[in-house]
Amino acid sequence: MDLTVVSYAIYLVISLGLTVWVARTLSRNGRVFLADVLHGNEKLADAVNHLLVVGFYLVNLGFIALYLQDDTTIADARGVFEVLSRNLGVVLLVLGAMHLGNVFVLNRFRRRGLMDREQVPPVAPQGYAGQQGPWVTPSAPVSPAGGH
Repeated sequence: MDLTVVSYAIYLVISLGLTVWVARTLSRNGRVFLADVLHGNEKLADAVNHLLVVGFYLVNLGFIALYLQDDTTIADARGVFEVLSRNLGVVLLVLGAMHLGNVFVLNRFRRRGLMDREQVPPVAPQGYAGQQGPWVTPSAPVSPAGGH
């Protein structure tokens, strides 16, 4: 069997395993953030979480498939390890970037939700200061007595 095919098989197994592991981790822990952001709406949190995971899989599996092609001829076991380390290193960097991107987006949603909750006063107003009734246009300034 050609060593290039062996390196492809090892690359696919490791890359797919890492992608599934990261996606499950994001799904499990991201759901907590989404539930908080969406004010406890569990159904909506689950739906958004599922959509994010599907998008994560599509982007990463597409990248893994595109990065599979390699023009390098592998002659020995050393070449297999060199090609695998380069390809898996790039896949890990892409997975890390996707993970940080998801965390950043979830955190922005969470912060915005926290800010929205802080905008609501803790108690309803008990009264109003100033003039009651419709707004009145201020009258023209009165000049002081004897002034020019």
